[in-house]
Amino acid sequence: MTRAERYAAASEVDGDDRPDLCGDDLRSVFQSLFDNHARDVRRYLASRAGPEVADDLLGDTFLIALQRRASYDPARAGARAWLFGIATNLLRRHVRAETRYLRMTAHEDGTQVTHGHADRVADRVDAQVRVRELAAALAELAPGDRDVLLLTSWGELDASEIGAVLDIPAGTVRSRLHRVRRLLRARATPKARHRPEGGRTDD
Repeated sequence: MTRAERYAAASEVDGDDRPDLCGDDLRSVFQSLFDNHARDVRRYLASRAGPEVADDLLGDTFLIALQRRASYDPARAGARAWLFGIATNLLRRHVRAETRYLRMTAHEDGTQVTHGHADRVADRVDAQVRVRELAAALAELAPGDRDVLLLTSWGELDASEIGAVLDIPAGTVRSRLHRVRRLLRARATPKARHRPEGGRTDD
């Protein structure tokens, strides 16, 4: 199947997210690609590696996309999933930084709330507590399991898109996600403490 035939077939599936990256008007195509997906990709990168390096990684993501545009197969995945795949591969080079960031997040005190209205302060503080607890668990996950979980929760990709990103079947994505969520739920569940009459607590 020729390149033109691949793009024609792919456009029937999702024409808006399967652009021709090897056409004549590269400037317009990549500007549209950036406008449509840069915000989501940056949010994902910032969540995983920290905001201080997200812009650099975002720039690298689109630079690599431009350099490797001929390798993009619209029949295999949409452009959004392809970009998240590039971003995830870049993050793997920053595994130590990511783990350090997650552990740092896990130890932040979470008491400062600098944005939002007064009636949202309690919700934001509560959310920060949950983030700290989750970050500690994320830091201990295997990289592949962490990719699946964060591409789902922070990247908002579905199982098919994640399968395309990680080059694994969608069924494997669902299986990993189920296992990781079960582990995180078990970790998040507080141990019951029995308090008998008289106020003593059994340790």
